[in-house]
Amino acid sequence: MNYPAFYEQAPRIRMRDPLAAFLGAAEDGLLEYSYIDAVRLAGHSCPTVAGAWLMARTALHALYPDEPAERGGIAVRMPAAEDEGVTGVIAQVLTLITGAAAGNGFHGIGGRFVRQSLLGFSAASGATAVQFSRRDNGAAVAVELDLSAVPSAPNLRELMVAALHPGATTEQRAAFAQAWQGRVQRLLLDHADDPQVLRLTRLN
Repeated sequence: MNYPAFYEQAPRIRMRDPLAAFLGAAEDGLLEYSYIDAVRLAGHSCPTVAGAWLMARTALHALYPDEPAERGGIAVRMPAAEDEGVTGVIAQVLTLITGAAAGNGFHGIGGRFVRQSLLGFSAASGATAVQFSRRDNGAAVAVELDLSAVPSAPNLRELMVAALHPGATTEQRAAFAQAWQGRVQRLLLDHADDPQVLRLTRLN
């Protein structure tokens, strides 16, 4: 697969999944996710996908500072309805990493390893932070993504219009793609630990 090299340079996320351990899918249930996993899931790479990746990473580091986070041990609450804006895209990436699923999630085995209904959506409007909470001890955090410190290229709109034109050249499409992924690269490599971009609040 040909993709930008910085995808492999982006921060990785290590998880421990008791279900994977129980079923023999991974030794000790240890799984490592890379940004390319999120790209494959979404079918594309954009600031929203990259932002969701980093939001999960930020929350999990706060909730599990000394060990891999427990996949399936975290409940996630989205701040908006699932069909509002990019909420659904973000939720899919968060499900990939945390295992938290909506009503269509795994029902569990003998009352254990349940993933169903660990992902919830809000009917309220105006909130922007995603809430993550540990099921074992109740520790919870909220993470909000602010991309204002990572602006798009000044000519991105013009490049997009040109690339969308039926008669666009290979060079025009490539110029747009490079500018688009440039912002994703800056977000993942330069702002992965930036508290101004990833605003974390401890809820208890």
